[in-house]
Amino acid sequence: MTATATTITAPVTKSGRVRPLDGLRQTFTMAWRSLVAVKHNPLELVDYSITPIMFVFLFTYVLGGQMAGSPEAYLKYALPGIIVQNTLFMTMYTAMALNTDLTKGVFDRLRSLPIARSAPLIGRITADLAKHVWAMLLMIGLGLLLGFRITGGLNGLVLGMLLVVVFAAAVSWSAVLIGMLAGDAEKVQAFAFTIIFPITFTSSAFVMVDTMPGWLQAWSDVNPVTHLSDAFRGLLLGGPVAEPVLWSLVWAAGIAVVFYPVAMRAYRAKT
Repeated sequence: MTATATTITAPVTKSGRVRPLDGLRQTFTMAWRSLVAVKHNPLELVDYSITPIMFVFLFTYVLGGQMAGSPEAYLKYALPGIIVQNTLFMTMYTAMALNTDLTKGVFDRLRSLPIARSAPLIGRITADLAKHVWAMLLMIGLGLLLGFRITGGLNGLVLGMLLVVVFAAAVSWSAVLIGMLAGDAEKVQAFAFTIIFPITFTSSAFVMVDTMPGWLQAWSDVNPVTHLSDAFRGLLLGGPVAEPVLWSLVWAAGIAVVFYPVAMRAYRAKT
């Protein structure tokens, strides 16, 4: 603990508050702490590397022939949706990690240090967003090997990934709330799957909306995962993107506005 304190402590003001620049530095220090922890927990690589690869292979080669006539044709449609789904599922790792740290008393130890109170939380979210980028690059790289082509160019790829990261950052605040309120990591996982699983599979991530029953189309048309999948697909392939990008950003802003204050209140109450 002595080494950690030496690394992340900083002067505080007379009011006891950490100066903004010091708080920012501490946040990035905590983010780096979360990233380097992967080498001490190799199983985490399964979640961020092997699982995304497995998703691409399973959806492409198990469903591809049935859904689009060939794996290659289905991959062109489904890869953006697979990436979106994987990213949303990965936001729940934030909830599980926070819940585990809370249960094991990690926040109690950090609270004794003169650091910004929000640094451990925002540091964790920042680190997890970096892991999202790694998983997206891994899945896109595999997709290219399997025949997917980014016809929207480098700008489309960068903007698409940035949009997904922004959306994931917003959803992360709902994950924070779940992590703070759930009794243990198993409850976090069960709750997350109950929400994310139906939302992703009732969107345009894997199938075209017009193939669904009318009542389900009505939901899918307003489903935020539909907007995000369509926007990401359009940016990667060079299709129309203005409306889905706009709605994705509106949804991201709405989710953040709703969950950020509630999540921070729960975080302060717990820590």
